[in-house]
Amino acid sequence: MLNTTSVTKFLFLGVTDIQELQPFLFVVFLTIYFISVAGNGAILMIVISDPRLHSPMYFFLGNLSCLDICYSTVTLPKMLQNFLSTHKAISFLGCISQLHFFHFLGGTEAMLLAVMAFDRFVAICKPLRYTVIMNPQLCTQMAITIWTIGFFHALLHSVMTSRLNFCGSNYIHHFFCDVKPLLKLACGNTELNQWLLSTVTGTIAMGSFFLTFLSYFYIITHLFFKTHSCGMLHKALSTCASHFMVVILFYATVLFTYIHPASGTSMDQDRIIAIVYTVVTPVLNPLIYTLRNKEVKGAFNRAIKR
Repeated sequence: MLNTTSVTKFLFLGVTDIQELQPFLFVVFLTIYFISVAGNGAILMIVISDPRLHSPMYFFLGNLSCLDICYSTVTLPKMLQNFLSTHKAISFLGCISQLHFFHFLGGTEAMLLAVMAFDRFVAICKPLRYTVIMNPQLCTQMAITIWTIGFFHALLHSVMTSRLNFCGSNYIHHFFCDVKPLLKLACGNTELNQWLLSTVTGTIAMGSFFLTFLSYFYIITHLFFKTHSCGMLHKALSTCASHFMVVILFYATVLFTYIHPASGTSMDQDRIIAIVYTVVTPVLNPLIYTLRNKEVKGAFNRAIKR
């Protein structure tokens, strides 16, 4: 599986090469990481412990929180360590492992957002059949399916990347190991890897985005024609808009990064965009999905009182 070249480690160039900014960025990203883990961890604990939240919507929200905790943990701790270190190295095996878990969790989250949008579509547009359609067995099967697809999608990239020959520079123009930066360091033909990145990853991202968009489109259309209360319509539309904003933020940055060929964008541009979907969205998700949710707020209040 692993390559046979002399490269045993890679060196990150990080978010910035301005040394004076490193301590400040360390504090900023440490705060973001703490908020992300604490926020998503609190949601996960509430969803598991409160029987009133044992429904499909919160089952998938719990999955999202678990994903976001792991997703942040794949990249941020190493980034934080590198802010305080002059030797920003990672072993070859560690790099491939980070790449694998990053694509595993990222791909799974892309599909999970589509499943969550479908759940809201059924709940709003087919309320009388909701419990029949979104039964526990189907919800479990959907969750297992997307986690499994995400794992094998990532395994494909990690295996194909590990088989490349690296005979030049071992400096990665990024703050974590990803396929595109590694392709720039590889010797020989990388067309197959680039094709897999744009086609396989692009298909998962585009397919998930299309299903998510379709679900929200039907929800908004249904509310517009069926809801006669302006206040209820405004509340529902504002909630959908906030959810869809995070979805757009995640999918747009992912699609821009992975559908373009490895030589199509600059590494500086890719690093800035990567911060959005690796750092920003895991922090926004617990806020967006709970601030307007009375049931989650009530569960938090009950947990505090206990």
